[in-house]
Amino acid sequence: MPFSTPAATAAATAFKVDDFVLYRDPEMFWAGKPGHTVVCRVTYAERYTSDKIRYTLTPVTGGLIRNAQGDYMRLLPPLDAMRDIDTAPLNTADAADGMTAAAMAWLAQQHATANTPPELPAPRG
Repeated sequence: MPFSTPAATAAATAFKVDDFVLYRDPEMFWAGKPGHTVVCRVTYAERYTSDKIRYTLTPVTGGLIRNAQGDYMRLLPPLDAMRDIDTAPLNTADAADGMTAAAMAWLAQQHATANTPPELPAPRG
């Protein structure tokens, strides 16, 4: 009995360029080597057959992974990456304590942009 049905696997392997994914190198994984799972951005997708797509991935730590199989990739949804900003309790004095540095920087940038008056055109002389 297989672990997943072919239909479920096919549905999970339709990735688009610029998607962020978690990629597991199957050879490194089965050999028990460290570093077998990395976060990557999909940079290229090519259809080999009607049901096979191979991907080129750019790990966030640098490098390039070619001919990655979608069966060894999982989508990292933007919702998960932004959850700390979306759910931050901003109405308390210690709200910043539970937020990451990136979330704080983003909020500071939004605050600065929102509170900067638009520039007036130069006076005509």
